[in-house]
Amino acid sequence: MEYVSTRGSAPALDFENVTLAGLAKDGGLYLPSEWPRFSREDILALRGLSYVETAVRVMTPFVAGALDEAELRELCTSAYGRFSHQAVTPMVQLDHQHWLLELFHGPTLAFKDVALQLLGLLFERFLSRRDTHLTIVGATSGDTGSAAIDAVAGRAKVDIFMLHPEGRVSDVQRRQMTTVLSPNVYNIAIQGSFDDAQALVKRMFNDPEFAGKFNLSAVNSINWARLMAQIVYYFYAAVRLGSPNQKIAFAVPTGNFGDVFAGYVAERMGLPIERLIVATNVNDILHRALADGDYSQGSVTATATPSMDIQVSSNFERLLFDVGGRDGLALAEQMKGFEATKAMRLTNAQREGASSLFSSARIDGDAMAQAIRWAYDGSGEVIDPHTAVGLAAAREAGIDPAIPVVTLATAHPSKFRDAVERATGVRPTLPSRLGNIFDREERYAKLSAHYAEVTAYIAERATPRNG
Repeated sequence: MEYVSTRGSAPALDFENVTLAGLAKDGGLYLPSEWPRFSREDILALRGLSYVETAVRVMTPFVAGALDEAELRELCTSAYGRFSHQAVTPMVQLDHQHWLLELFHGPTLAFKDVALQLLGLLFERFLSRRDTHLTIVGATSGDTGSAAIDAVAGRAKVDIFMLHPEGRVSDVQRRQMTTVLSPNVYNIAIQGSFDDAQALVKRMFNDPEFAGKFNLSAVNSINWARLMAQIVYYFYAAVRLGSPNQKIAFAVPTGNFGDVFAGYVAERMGLPIERLIVATNVNDILHRALADGDYSQGSVTATATPSMDIQVSSNFERLLFDVGGRDGLALAEQMKGFEATKAMRLTNAQREGASSLFSSARIDGDAMAQAIRWAYDGSGEVIDPHTAVGLAAAREAGIDPAIPVVTLATAHPSKFRDAVERATGVRPTLPSRLGNIFDREERYAKLSAHYAEVTAYIAERATPRNG
């Protein structure tokens, strides 16, 4: 399988090198040169398979040339063996039409574990083949950081530097990162928003002087391998609800567009998806882009759904590339204009290509709280605020009642105890596997959002390319 950059001028890479690189050298994001296709018979053959076997079937085309089927099965067995539910991503029925796909049974209680547990093992496997030390630099709006740190803490040949916006993640999210005291883990709280942190990380990758000193890689959903692993649960859920004989709709709470783009890839591969409902909070750049073609960056508003407090959605570039004719050089100019002005209009081709599968909704705090109460009162299910944003969007989407609607439940409610308690009167308890997280020592640096200060901190601690 060969991978190409959305911006058209970086060299094509195989799966191993795409995984280790993360971001393309031209600032673009990698995608397969063509989508693998599953026939109706291929999808029918997924019925009754375990999550691990489903993952092997779905991901095998993407890793061709880098891993054989036995190696992939070994890695998936190890990655998903750490989940607390044997189904890995079980489903719960809320009413006659609405379902939850629980993606939070991994070690850090968030959907990011589904991909990052595998990505950590991929890093380890690929690095064992070469004399290379990897420096992972990432930004998190809450859950990516803890999942990535858990996946690579203590692993050989890897250091991780994770930036989070100070005071804008929940106490559980922060402590899941900052209480990991492995010597290869560095947490940085920056004075700013997630978008500020993400901009710093992108600048590091695009800075030849800084990037040239280290073997940089990414764990954010800009890394194709992470996004690839998220495709699996769309197939897993759809098959259990009757696919390919039954179309399914999915509602996805999203900020950075990676989780819902994985659904788009599943549809491109042949999974019969009726609609992908993009659910945003009041930081609604994705809703405006999909509804009106207006991709304009606003200021970030802090909300009870901090993982969605984003105004620049990195993975949206992958969609614009694919639905806009895969013209990398044209997209590079379009993104260059956006980066300069913080605003752009989608082309007609991009709008039309997206509208055939996507719809969107902007869910404010009141609607989010109402969805939490609806799930609790109607079925006894306690859901987190991000999941509630997706559920609220699902319920107002107007999908044919004969079509099941699956909302991706992206985090365990105990990660956002205050918001859940305000909505339901019930304070979720932390699962025992988190242990005494509030009694553990925290360790992290507090830095400004100035590029020079952050890169100096990393440069003093990271292993040089030739080190």
